[in-house]
Amino acid sequence: MSETLEVDVLIVGGGPAGLSAALRLAQLQKASGGEPLSIAVLEKARDAGAHSLSGAVLDPSALRELIPDCEAKGVPFSVRVHRDHVYFLTKQSKLPFPIVPPPLQNHGHFIVSLNALVRWMAEQVEKEGIDLFTGFAGREVVLDGERVIGVRTGDRGIAKDGSKKSEFEPGVEIHAKVTIFCDGVRGNLTKEIVRRLDLGKDSEPEQYAIGLKELWEIPEGRIEPGTVIHTLGYPLLQEQFGGGFIYAMPQRRIALGFVVGLDYHDPLFDPHIAFNRLKQHPFVTGLLKDGSLVRYGAKALPEGGWNTIPRTYMEGALIAGDAGGFLNSMRLKGIHLAMRTGMLAAEAAFESIRAGDTSAASLKRYQDKIDASPVRAELYPVRNVHQAFGYGLFAGLLFSGLTLAMRGRWFENLHGKPGHKRMKMLAWYYGLDVPASRTSNATTIDRKLTFDKVTNVHYSGTSHDEDQPSHLLVQTEVCSSICGPEYGHPCVRFCPANVYEIIRESGHPPRLQINASNCVHCKTCDIMDPYQVITWVPPEGGDGPQYNGM
Repeated sequence: MSETLEVDVLIVGGGPAGLSAALRLAQLQKASGGEPLSIAVLEKARDAGAHSLSGAVLDPSALRELIPDCEAKGVPFSVRVHRDHVYFLTKQSKLPFPIVPPPLQNHGHFIVSLNALVRWMAEQVEKEGIDLFTGFAGREVVLDGERVIGVRTGDRGIAKDGSKKSEFEPGVEIHAKVTIFCDGVRGNLTKEIVRRLDLGKDSEPEQYAIGLKELWEIPEGRIEPGTVIHTLGYPLLQEQFGGGFIYAMPQRRIALGFVVGLDYHDPLFDPHIAFNRLKQHPFVTGLLKDGSLVRYGAKALPEGGWNTIPRTYMEGALIAGDAGGFLNSMRLKGIHLAMRTGMLAAEAAFESIRAGDTSAASLKRYQDKIDASPVRAELYPVRNVHQAFGYGLFAGLLFSGLTLAMRGRWFENLHGKPGHKRMKMLAWYYGLDVPASRTSNATTIDRKLTFDKVTNVHYSGTSHDEDQPSHLLVQTEVCSSICGPEYGHPCVRFCPANVYEIIRESGHPPRLQINASNCVHCKTCDIMDPYQVITWVPPEGGDGPQYNGM
């Protein structure tokens, strides 16, 4: 029988949204006095910040509102941005934008390591006496009818065959007056509760992207710290949405990344191969020459915008941060929005608990706060931008320009559909002649500039106990029957960590091998599988990547 813990507020996820919520609750408690609230933060990573990954250029406005003296307290801002560039890449050259578009102007912002920032925020939370439980993954939502009453953590010490190991510990039920879901992009608990309570019925389907990032150490003087570069064009086709980024940090380090929308048509497209091709562009190669790879990571991004955000309040619970889809794809920023929605969720939870009413009607004040805040002011005008890129790069750029000029006015809402439904079957996309070069890794791997997925996983610090049930739940009969002929087994390509392999043995149908220990928790498979037969759930708490310095 599992243990039950009772708290006033349970925050699921110890990222920017969850930690901001915890800190705001502590501040409200101090300001109001009265009976102290019991607050708990649940984080699946072994250490605070270990699973936190972003570009990351930080708009500090929300952080400075939350902690006005953050710099005096030693917040780890890496370097202030002082120069922005945007380039359109052809295969061999770069064409500078004559003017940096306003959404990509970053003066006054900071290049940061999100991992370091989250660690620092966790320290501030613990100084407030708030319980931060790391290494515990929320496995299921606990409901009483349509009311969220808490979360159950996963069991620990279950062997791969389902038996209990000697160190077995049952999961814990944590009950709360208000639960704030901050479990990140495609969070398993938020996904569950949105489905069970139909919270997305009045919203457009979420639009996702995958971001791949490497941290490099390069020779002195190659690029000035505080320089921010964004690229469009090569290696993507006109139909594919995305681009690259290069953020120059102190100590000869750069953050190099590549983002592509998870709504591409080509079933044989591989984001990891495209990232390697970006590094083989003469401009990028020139920056990286004689440098060394330090770290690698990947994560999904919620890029659908305002119209894709589900209802964020319900009986006994709220949704904040990336879990709710609060990201501005036009500015390529979401950390400040995660912080701000976490703060607003804390205010709504605090006021409802003090009023003795945590019903959906009372917690609706959270949505009212969002509507009156900079969150809506920032997201509503650009609500159609990602959907516009579904019509191609140049259509998207034109629409984005019109959106900026008109501040989002006078446009009807553009409708999208889930990215996995935009992937085309092989016969539709290629006809009968599938190019052999597209079915293999067409990029030269030298392990100096370009890397295979397994090598990159090594640089992510990913570790899982292999004697546990797979946290990737797959209906494998689809893999051996229709997936190959129809889509060419796209899971082996859209996964950036070589989790999925197709084993072919003479006289037998193709067999899917799941290398679950490689998983970097990006959730791409859960999002992009064309049959939606892959479900990502958390592994044993504490497992996964270690994004130190990222």
